[in-house]
Amino acid sequence: KCGDSGHLANNCPQKGQQQQQGARQNAPQQQQGRPNQQNKAPLQGKVNHVTAETAADAPNVVLGTFTVNANPATVLFDTGATHSFITRSYAEQNNIPISSMKRPMVVASPGGEINTSSICSRVGIKIRGVEFSAKLIVIDSMSIDIILGMDTLEKWGVKIDCAQRTVHLAASDGQEVGISASSPSRYLHQMEARPTDGIRIVCDYPDVFPDELPGMPPDRDIEFLIELLPGTTPIAMRQYRMAPIEHEEVKKNIDELLAKGYIRPSSSPWAFSVLLVEKKDTDGKRMCVDYRALNKVTIKNKYPLPRIDDLFDQLQGACVFSKIDLRSSYHQLKIHPSDIPKTAFTTKYGLYEYTVMSFGLTNAPAYFMQLMNSVFMDYLDKFVVIFIDDILIYFKTEAEHEEHLRLVHQRLREHKLYAKFSKCEFWIDQVRFLGHVVSKGGIAVDPIKVSTVTNWKVPEIPKEVRGFLGLAGYYRRFIENFSRIAKPMTSLLEKDAEFRWTNAQQAAFDELKKRLTTATVLTLPDQQKKFIVYCDASRDGLGCVLMQEGKVIAYVSRQLRKHELNYPTHDLELAAMVHALKIWLHYLYGQRCKIYTDHKSLKYIFTQNELNMRQRRWLELIKDYDMEIHYHPGKANVVADALSRKSYANMALGFTMPHELCEEFERLSLGFLHHTTAAAFEAEPTLEQEIRKHQKDDKKLQEIRELLKLGKASHFREDEQGTL
Repeated sequence: KCGDSGHLANNCPQKGQQQQQGARQNAPQQQQGRPNQQNKAPLQGKVNHVTAETAADAPNVVLGTFTVNANPATVLFDTGATHSFITRSYAEQNNIPISSMKRPMVVASPGGEINTSSICSRVGIKIRGVEFSAKLIVIDSMSIDIILGMDTLEKWGVKIDCAQRTVHLAASDGQEVGISASSPSRYLHQMEARPTDGIRIVCDYPDVFPDELPGMPPDRDIEFLIELLPGTTPIAMRQYRMAPIEHEEVKKNIDELLAKGYIRPSSSPWAFSVLLVEKKDTDGKRMCVDYRALNKVTIKNKYPLPRIDDLFDQLQGACVFSKIDLRSSYHQLKIHPSDIPKTAFTTKYGLYEYTVMSFGLTNAPAYFMQLMNSVFMDYLDKFVVIFIDDILIYFKTEAEHEEHLRLVHQRLREHKLYAKFSKCEFWIDQVRFLGHVVSKGGIAVDPIKVSTVTNWKVPEIPKEVRGFLGLAGYYRRFIENFSRIAKPMTSLLEKDAEFRWTNAQQAAFDELKKRLTTATVLTLPDQQKKFIVYCDASRDGLGCVLMQEGKVIAYVSRQLRKHELNYPTHDLELAAMVHALKIWLHYLYGQRCKIYTDHKSLKYIFTQNELNMRQRRWLELIKDYDMEIHYHPGKANVVADALSRKSYANMALGFTMPHELCEEFERLSLGFLHHTTAAAFEAEPTLEQEIRKHQKDDKKLQEIRELLKLGKASHFREDEQGTL
């Protein structure tokens, strides 16, 4: 308090000066000759939305399209973001200079932490003819081009009216710039009208990307059939009760479908109830028919859907991608006339039946997969991957990719199959596909999809446990020892098991979440390179890792079955080996491979005279493979933590580091205490300098150096700088 009169204490004119002086007096003095230790810690950032979909329902964000470096960009004004960000792909495609940050940053996002050390220091964003400058931090895995957070919003003096979706900015000359931007949900709807102009090849096929399907699909060689179990009689269900506003939505949907010819009035003895679900990409609700009763009496179509792992294996070596998503794909296939009455549904406004394939029918995915395979059969396994209505075009060079894009678009035109432009991506080096992110560097989990797992609440009933494990298990190839980690949770699903959520279940629950957010990028397999398999077994389960040239391709694990709990250690280790050979048959059969086990006697399994019946049976399977079995010391100090039977992740170090290096570390009495750090062990320049510096003082290394000069240490070499 200054003691003067004429003003309130809260508005004291000397208050700011006093605070500044106090801050200067209390500021810590940096010691001369020593750097500020706080500068070494990474900066912390936060972003709440990385896609327009996740921002759709947020009340405090506004989204619009503006000009950045003469190119259109999707810009999100987000008061919940601490900093401003730009996606790397947009910056690189539009030649925006990227430089290194003085300090790295860890950005908290819905999909987990994102590490970055790149920044675009000066980016011009033109809004209503006025150019504003911003510093944008570069991050990956973001579908919105630019996010403007609080650092930029404060700098520009931005005022956001979330209710009216308006933004007001203060220009440098004092002029106020006002814009009326879109909400994210409205933006997703506006994306429908985004033109194809300017996109190579795509601009030549505008008819493939209509705003709406042009009408009834043409007659095709494949029609949707509903074959019923013998003795099935028509099923008629009562309507579900709905609120008046829901009836209005149903009437709106019926009118649209009638106008397109997708449904027609019916006099069928069949009748199923309808319900409404939220549309993902637009406002409003979509009418769905509850066909569960029909599905129970339908003979299942055995046409195979491709294995997700097999699809990704085809992408090895690809550097450029394009993705095409068909528009209302099921409505592009007719139902066989004799089966149309079976699709009848009842509403307040009458009984109707589908003339085209509808969502919710059990065999719909199989029939549409059959259609797509027949259309693109000669392109599959060459440059096209298809999963139901998602088409991924890939190749190693842009020249071939251009020709492949033309072929795919021409084929779509010929068969009158139509795509949804707003969900398509072209000429990209990283693509989201089936819940994964694929690039030339390998395959990773999609952080947007993983956020569903990480935000999962603690299960309270077995059904919720099963749901969590099912979703997390979709990414089990990324998680070493998935089965061992999940064991406390799966025990709750056993018959007659009491549901008790203890510390063990909570630890497993938290560990699986953590593993998914920190999952490594897996390398795509190359059939021209040798495969190496590491196997491990314990009373907790079996675990295996498939690798090529020191890079992980996949993890696999499973818990022991009841009868296997009585196996001797020798048989358990052999069981792990057999499990790996069965799971990765499509990789290893006909290929020369090496298998490492930490049970020494397995090296001699082929020459062993006395074998029990189980071992003989397994040996017959093993003999079909061209492989070498090597001993991998699992109880050495160097990998004691990595292969610990008490550790969740008991193979990270031992399976990620070459066997020779493990042995060398053992001889030098080196070890790691934390397996996850060791699994990502990488020598950085500062570390290399420290190693060189301390090698000179290491007596054991000096002895090795002398032996090297005498030619007696062939497993060592000395580089140009004299470093062993």
